[in-house]
Amino acid sequence: MSDSKKHGLETLAIHAGQAPDPVHGAVMTPLVLSSTFAQRSPGEHTGFEYARTDNPTRQTLEKCLAALEGAEQAVAFGSGCASMTTLFQTLRPGDHIVACDDVYGGTFRILDKVFKPMGVETTWVDMTDPNNVKGALRDATKFVWVETPTNPMLKVIDIAKIAELTKDHAAKLCVDNTFATPVLQRPLELGADLVCHSLTKYLNGHSDVVGGVLMTSDAELIEKLRFLQNATGAILSPFDSFMVLRGVKTLPVRMDRHAQSALTLASWLSEQDGVEKVLYPGLASHPQHETAMKQMKAGGGMITAVIEGGLPAARRFLETTELFTLAESLGGVESLIEHPAIMTHGAVPAETRAQLGIDDGLIRLSVGLESVDDLRDDLAAALKAAKG
Repeated sequence: MSDSKKHGLETLAIHAGQAPDPVHGAVMTPLVLSSTFAQRSPGEHTGFEYARTDNPTRQTLEKCLAALEGAEQAVAFGSGCASMTTLFQTLRPGDHIVACDDVYGGTFRILDKVFKPMGVETTWVDMTDPNNVKGALRDATKFVWVETPTNPMLKVIDIAKIAELTKDHAAKLCVDNTFATPVLQRPLELGADLVCHSLTKYLNGHSDVVGGVLMTSDAELIEKLRFLQNATGAILSPFDSFMVLRGVKTLPVRMDRHAQSALTLASWLSEQDGVEKVLYPGLASHPQHETAMKQMKAGGGMITAVIEGGLPAARRFLETTELFTLAESLGGVESLIEHPAIMTHGAVPAETRAQLGIDDGLIRLSVGLESVDDLRDDLAAALKAAKG
């Protein structure tokens, strides 16, 4: 495809990096399963030597994803956690990270349980106030880690304001864009240095792949990431690369539907008896609604709510839903629902969860592509059951 900067996101999702196969003319990117590649002479090859180092299907996916985020390059990994772990492996004992206080439980576990014992310290701050970031920066700070909207409290962090703080500092601004996707939010355009995604979620969109990706235009950082990926083997398989390529083609239309239905359900939930609180960036009642509408095209497909009656009521609610499947993860075509305190954020200490507001009545909804009327009826039945 010609210069990708001239094309819209919907076009890039289908065509970026995906020219028809020059050998067979296949329109869809071939699934290349070979573990090794023939060389014309020692050291003379077509650009591929060994599948751990590079693979044609994975490379095509990386080019497509980089185009979607407006990055020069992308590096695809076997999981979102593998992508974060590889990034943090560029650090050394004594280095420092400033991270937002409300993050995916796996992110907390990696930083607090894996890298902290290795001498990499993390300061956790509420980044909805940029002054907290400013006060936490040190000479040793290498990364500022932003997740927005956050998981599970859906805080919205002003990426551009945080970028202003890191611009004259040695720290690189890294944004986990999993919840918003490049359809709704483009962190690199707002000043971020690197974007992270769990491919498991919206980018693949069908709950049948585990993967991750890092995207940046920083050539030095890319070189470090590719070296570490090759050295440690944290790669996305060819088959999973093929599956994500297939899924990402419908990402723009899926995100439109996710966001439309989520706004409808969030508005409805906020008016229901038995619901103590609803958090959704697209609602005017959200604490950072203005920031969300400034940097996001819509509120996304995730809703967080607090059910009156604590854990017993929340448990009855979660056991009653039928279309909303009780399961971890998010971002698939099917609707999912979960209990963060017990499930996705169980690794976060109870006192930290309490400070963040992750209490026993809090539930997280991933709104799928089913009929919004059917989803509303499902939630209505669950609310009735929750009241006992």
